[in-house]
Amino acid sequence: MKLPSNRFLASIRSGQPQIGLWLSLASGYATEAVAGAGFDWLLIDTEHSPNDLSSVLTQLQVLAAHPVTPIVRPDWNDPVLVKRLLDIGAPGLLFPMVQSPEEAARAVAATRYPPHGIRGVSGCTRANGFARMSDYFSRIEEETAVLVQVETRAAIAQALETGRVEGVDGVFFGPADIAADIGLLGKPSDPAVWDVIRPAARKLIEAGIPVGTLVFDPAFARSLVAEGFSFVACGSDAVLLARGADSLSRTMRG
Repeated sequence: MKLPSNRFLASIRSGQPQIGLWLSLASGYATEAVAGAGFDWLLIDTEHSPNDLSSVLTQLQVLAAHPVTPIVRPDWNDPVLVKRLLDIGAPGLLFPMVQSPEEAARAVAATRYPPHGIRGVSGCTRANGFARMSDYFSRIEEETAVLVQVETRAAIAQALETGRVEGVDGVFFGPADIAADIGLLGKPSDPAVWDVIRPAARKLIEAGIPVGTLVFDPAFARSLVAEGFSFVACGSDAVLLARGADSLSRTMRG
């Protein structure tokens, strides 16, 4: 038994854009409902949702039957949590609120076994096929996506240096928190927010570093892909459910 290749990583490394969706409902059933929709990657969020280790595991098991790559966002850059998420088979992590190259390096170290990092070793986990994968320890570093999220002006000022940290596979811009940081709380689509993001994103793209984000306007998401963004999420399960219910209710009430 061999470790599967990470389709998401192979794609962003080769310049093939990846379209994603956020998973915040903390439900394996809800995740199964969207798993076959044709997205390239699905982000299981534990920072701003009630997901825990058990619900993440359930969703990873559900998604194993579909040609889509799950990425998990831990609630913090915590090596103990990272170890547990990797052991249950998360093929990639999106680290929130990474403020500097030093913090990015700590995130990478949490995903690497010694001597390259600090990840603890367990010989029999879901990640290694319960000890059936003969090449797990030799290949897992190159097949684990490490994405870091920049969410403030201070982090954006160092985004290029952060993206160049060895082991970082992509830099993700968080427009909601960037909006809050520049005094536009609740307005992630404001042009002023993107006037901050775009120059830093262009520098990363020109340096060959994959760039990602989350927006809720499909037309805007497509335009970002056209600008060179490598991995763009264009909605979330919670928003689809809530706005769909709103629309149906309004329609029925005329």
